[in-house]
Amino acid sequence: MLYTRKCGEIESADFGSEQTLCGWLQDTRNLGGIAFLQLRDITGVIQLTLLKKKLESADFKKWTTINRESIVLVRGIIKENKEAPGGVEMLPDNLEILNEAEAPLPLGVIDKIDSEIETRLNARYLDLRKKGIAANFQIRAAVSGAVHKHLRRENFLEVQTPKIIASATEGGTSLFEMKYFDKIAYLAQSPQLYKQILMSGGLERVYEIGPAFRAEEHNTPRHLNEFTSIDIEMSFADDDVVMGVMERLVDSAARAVAKETEALETLGMAPIELELPLPRITYDEAIEMSNGKVKWGEDLSMEATREIAQQMNGFYFITKWPLSLKPFYIQPDADPKYSKGFDFMYNEVEMTSGGQRVHDVNLLRERLKEQGLDPEGFSHYLDPFRYGMPPHAGWGLGLDRLAMIFVGAKNVRECVLFPRDRTRMTP
Repeated sequence: MLYTRKCGEIESADFGSEQTLCGWLQDTRNLGGIAFLQLRDITGVIQLTLLKKKLESADFKKWTTINRESIVLVRGIIKENKEAPGGVEMLPDNLEILNEAEAPLPLGVIDKIDSEIETRLNARYLDLRKKGIAANFQIRAAVSGAVHKHLRRENFLEVQTPKIIASATEGGTSLFEMKYFDKIAYLAQSPQLYKQILMSGGLERVYEIGPAFRAEEHNTPRHLNEFTSIDIEMSFADDDVVMGVMERLVDSAARAVAKETEALETLGMAPIELELPLPRITYDEAIEMSNGKVKWGEDLSMEATREIAQQMNGFYFITKWPLSLKPFYIQPDADPKYSKGFDFMYNEVEMTSGGQRVHDVNLLRERLKEQGLDPEGFSHYLDPFRYGMPPHAGWGLGLDRLAMIFVGAKNVRECVLFPRDRTRMTP
């Protein structure tokens, strides 16, 4: 390594020792006979104190005129200084410019002025250097790690399913079309049908964390056209069982996030605490709680979910949706006008949907016809149901939206490194 210590990890045992640090030079204050430079890396910031009388005049001038955000290597003595950031400083005797940044910067890193998110995304490489933005991704990583750990603990097998598919197998129209050699193909909007095929394959419990693509025209703070989806599928289970998996998983993620104390403090966020089991209301109850914002048989509008959120705080489930509002693969309830599908909510925000799936091939054919789809076009999907498909259930949850909740962001783009939305394909 080029360095012997990280900027934010200097300890009292290092006082008086010579160390080498590397990082971004984020600020310089030249007071004439003394100058204070701030060096930053991922762990924090340290003050570099330059005394003009102890340096060659040319070196002092050179070191105090380096452009902001240049990459430098410094070597010097570590000293305690209670007035310096973190109570520590370095007295450099050697400074090497590894890569000088151009000036002016397209985006300020330590400036107090807030920039529009589109401006920030155009210079994401600079935006990510901000402590608060980096904290978003530390929280996201904690969530992702907790999800993997939790699902493995519940004996789920991690899988990877195709993202290039031959047809609109979920019956939706929100697919990105692409050329696949001499054929037309599509980007997968979810691993749903492959997860079900794996249930016929006897794998019983599978999960995937991977990309999904939806060619929807939405351009809101909650929608992206490429997103990361957490998906599970589970044999010999119903909707109630997989809702239990969901709430335990989110609780595990919340506990993992609570340990990221420095990132939470940077964001000004308190840990989210869950009390299990999470509340569950039926669609009929949700309609009543919406105070006439929607009629029975209609999807819940944003106005309706805002009304419901006045009475339901935090995470909760909406169960027993009308069958007509759910995809063809969702199992009908004992009362056939209802389904065994559910939505998972956070206040007024829909986090995900899931449910028990149809496992009887004849019923599946009927459900396809009911939704105006031709079963003949789904033969590769239906075949596994003909040779021993167990009852099964599952769901898909957006990792981006989940991270958005934990960091307290109002825009999902804050939690995605390089978002792809209705208008953005770069950087």
